[in-house]
Amino acid sequence: MAIKKSAKKAIRQSLKRKVRNLIYKRKIKSLLKKAKNLLSQKKIEEAKSLLPQIYKILDKAAKVGVIKKNTAARKKSRITKLIKKSVKSQ
Repeated sequence: MAIKKSAKKAIRQSLKRKVRNLIYKRKIKSLLKKAKNLLSQKKIEEAKSLLPQIYKILDKAAKVGVIKKNTAARKKSRITKLIKKSVKSQ
């Protein structure tokens, strides 16, 4: 257990950051999963309507440092590519 005041504060800060980071990560994961499920059910228009939300949460997570910028770009690119592929196959 931390003894110094600064160490105790560092623990408090890290716990707050952990909670905030988990919120972003869970939101990203759930939105991507939801979009993939919609695509597997052939509900392409609904999946397309999720794209702005996915972009927003990924950009925000990258901005605050939860994920890296290139990770956000990669995830956006892959989900967009998947949706476009589904549109063509339909």
